This record gives sequence, C-alpha cells and structure tokens, in this order.
Amino acid sequence: MLDFKKHQIPSDSLKGKAIVITGAGSGIGREVAKCYSKFGANLILLSKSQDKLETLYDELTPYGNNVAIQPIDFSLVKEKDYIDIVKAIKEEYPKINGLVNNAGILGEKKSIEQFDYKTWREVQRVNLDAGFLLSKHLLPLMKKSKNSSIIFTSSGVGRIGKAYWGAYSVSKFATEGLMQILSEELQNTSSVRVNCINPGAVRTKMRESAYPAEDPESNPLASEIMTPYLFLMSDISEDITGHSIDAQEN
Repeated sequence: MLDFKKHQIPSDSLKGKAIVITGAGSGIGREVAKCYSKFGANLILLSKSQDKLETLYDELTPYGNNVAIQPIDFSLVKEKDYIDIVKAIKEEYPKINGLVNNAGILGEKKSIEQFDYKTWREVQRVNLDAGFLLSKHLLPLMKKSKNSSIIFTSSGVGRIGKAYWGAYSVSKFATEGLMQILSEELQNTSSVRVNCINPGAVRTKMRESAYPAEDPESNPLASEIMTPYLFLMSDISEDITGHSIDAQEN
C-alpha cells in the first residue's frame, strides 16, 4: 500500500500552481481549496452555490493567491458549458497543474428495484460525467505542465458494492474505472498522473445524510484528511499514478 504519510511536504509545494477544484463550496472540496491556498496555489473553484463560493473567496483572500470562482450546477449543464469554462480558464492560465474532481451528491438510499431513474441520472451527471468532461477538456492545458495531477474523490462503496447505495455506489465504481483508464492512457504519453482518494468517514453534511443515526463527532473533520490531497497534488508524487488511496487507516 502506498504510504503517503512518510513524506514531508514543503509549505510552498503548490506555489504558482493553477488548480481547478469542483465541489469547492462545502465539505471536502472547501477544505481542499483552503489547504491548497495555504500551500501557495492559484485556484479555480467550481460549485453549485454562489453564496458558498463567495464566502470561501473571502476566506482565501489573506493568502494572496489568485482565486476565481464559477457557480455551476453539474446536474444541468451540457458539454458546451464545460468547453466554455475551459476556454475562460485558458484566457487566464496557459497551463493547468491540477484538477480535483470532487463534486458529488448522495441521491437516494433505496434498493435498485425502487430507485427513481431521474435521480439515478442526476447522480451520474454530477458524480461521474462532470469528472469525465472536465478531465477531457482540461487535458490539453494539463499536458502543457511539466507535472500535473488529476485527483478523483472516490468512496469505499466504489470498491465493494453495498445494498441501498444505488447510484452513488455505481458512480464511484465508475470513477475508479475512469481513473484507471485515464492513468494508463496518459502514463507513457504525458506528464499527467491520475489517482483516486477514498476519504473514509468524514464529518460532512453528506455523511450525516447517509448515516443519520451516527454521531458526527465520531468522525474526523475534512481538514484532518488533507495530507493525501496535498501529496498527490505536489511534485513529490510525480511518479505516482493509477492508485486508489485511503485517506484514513482502517
């Protein structure tokens, strides 16, 4: 198993890097944005909520890095919208160093027999299609970077299927597969590396929705699982690709 904890990550390890983060308004994505900003990154932040992005922008201002925010509802947008976003990014950044595909929704916790198809498609659009389309259209900019990294936020139910996790579980299985395929395609043809992170149980609103009877205080804060996100985005991991990493020890 890959031991990311043994590495010391310099405080300026992301200085000057341009990184796109989805689902940046709350939960893990928000903490990734704050963490990367502390380590010197310039950020392009995508999320459904304009209000959450604006408050995050204010929080990141003291770090002095460039921050751009773009509200987007991944459940509704078409491929053209992704193309337009990438065009706008290109006007500011001739190359992109990182992409964190983190946006996700839970959907319903019901049996496959009872699952609503509209909800099924919505979950796939947000959890899977967004990562596919952003990765696809950002790759030309990422290939211009000497070292660039794509990180997908995955899940334990993306490795072992679990009853009543329906569309969410299937979307994470597909995410793991997408990561593996992208990694193999890019490994010998570019400097782009691609990996997944399974956060485990984290104190987020999504976790509370999935486990309403669970004591949230029993889980770590999202800020406490940032080490693998830093490791995989820094140049320390330049030879690491095709891995699915657990953020927490079992």
